[in-house]
Amino acid sequence: MPDCNSPPVEGCPKGGVVPPAQNSNNNSQLTPFTEAIKISKAIVAIIGRPNVGKSALFNRIAGRRLSIVEDSPGVTRDRLYAEFEWRGRSCMLVDTGGIEPHSDDVILSQMRRQAQLAIEAADAVILVTDVRAGLTADDEDVARMLRRSGRPVVLCVNKCDSLGDPPPEFYEFYNLGLGEPIPASSLHGQGTGDLLDAVFESLPPEEGESEDGGRIRVAVTGKPNVGKSSLVNKICGEERTIVSDIPGTTRDAVDQDIDNDFGNYTFIDTAGIRRKSKVDDKIEKYSVLRAFMAVERADVCLILIDAEEGFTEQDSKVAGYAHNAGKPSVIAVNKWDLIEKETNTMRDFQSILEFSFSFMSYAPIVFISAKTGQRIDRLFETINRVHEQNKRRIATGKLNEVLADASARVQPPSDKGRRLKLYYMTQISAAPPTFVIFVNNKELFHFSYRRYIEKQIREAFGLKEVPVRMLVRERGESSAN
Repeated sequence: MPDCNSPPVEGCPKGGVVPPAQNSNNNSQLTPFTEAIKISKAIVAIIGRPNVGKSALFNRIAGRRLSIVEDSPGVTRDRLYAEFEWRGRSCMLVDTGGIEPHSDDVILSQMRRQAQLAIEAADAVILVTDVRAGLTADDEDVARMLRRSGRPVVLCVNKCDSLGDPPPEFYEFYNLGLGEPIPASSLHGQGTGDLLDAVFESLPPEEGESEDGGRIRVAVTGKPNVGKSSLVNKICGEERTIVSDIPGTTRDAVDQDIDNDFGNYTFIDTAGIRRKSKVDDKIEKYSVLRAFMAVERADVCLILIDAEEGFTEQDSKVAGYAHNAGKPSVIAVNKWDLIEKETNTMRDFQSILEFSFSFMSYAPIVFISAKTGQRIDRLFETINRVHEQNKRRIATGKLNEVLADASARVQPPSDKGRRLKLYYMTQISAAPPTFVIFVNNKELFHFSYRRYIEKQIREAFGLKEVPVRMLVRERGESSAN
């Protein structure tokens, strides 16, 4: 980015949780196990009507492609957060869906509500307009809304892609009454430095801003309409993501920071993952890719299942992706409040799931309700437990004691007079716990005996609820191969 030369933030961008607005109707939905927190970093919200380049500008400032950019209105729907640094100060940047002030469409009206919440929480606002389209009535309506908010506003006239003086249409935007417009190009990056300088001047003084650390990243995954966004909203205590019965409402993987009595978390609300044959929309393909990427950067995967619909083949495919990525998972059966119960209803349902998810039998199962908050506290306890197991490291001496005891109790297999010998075992990494066993002949280490050794390791060191990887090497073979 020519004018924005601060380095991109290392690692995953951190989302932010903002306190509910004073005039929000959601305060009654706050639950005992969660409380909204204030972000110490200044918040900068990007606002504007659809298709003016807000998401492209968001990606440009954040230094990475976090928000989906597509030349059609309404691609961004929820608030997206990313951390950026300018002139030595770290801030939170918020991307919002396009505001259409007079639309009665359900999704568009909720997008407008999300943008209003972002404005209420922001310390400064960037209003993005499009020089090619010129000044529109919707631009004037959005500007009027921003003036009423009382927030400092920096006016960005985007798509000034040519070098030199801005085009004549640029000067129309003085009519918005928001001060000096700043020409910029989110495509090429020019003007973004001047834009951020203006934002910096409008921010309140720093007040002991500090880094957030030690957060558990939780990817909320599952099919469409299983209640992923509803669960995240319930945990946050406010409408952080749009909830609708329309499949595909959530498109981006949205980060939400949650602090409560159980710990510090970043919940990643992802798009519902449908069968490949059902994914024919270009934007949805991007969304599914983002969901898979969210799994890759998560510490724990929360796999939601609809209790009314029960287990489906697609549930196993979603879970299989987390399993293959080596991510510890929690299977959360949502909408349990809608199920008529008898004496053994939960036990019978759990037995079905244990059989269906036999390929990841380690994953614990929790029955919850995103609507009522039922067992959400148990969900947090389970997330903490599997995360702790996943990062556990075991001393080599203790591993080999268990290995020797296991091989003494059940003799290693033999073939044609040659017996398997287990020389040595060590842990080479955590998350997931990965072990290497050195033997005399890999071909003698049958699958059944490998499974037996893995079971002994799980039971001895409390690794019953996370994936465990076991590599077999012959003596003299590098463990890195």
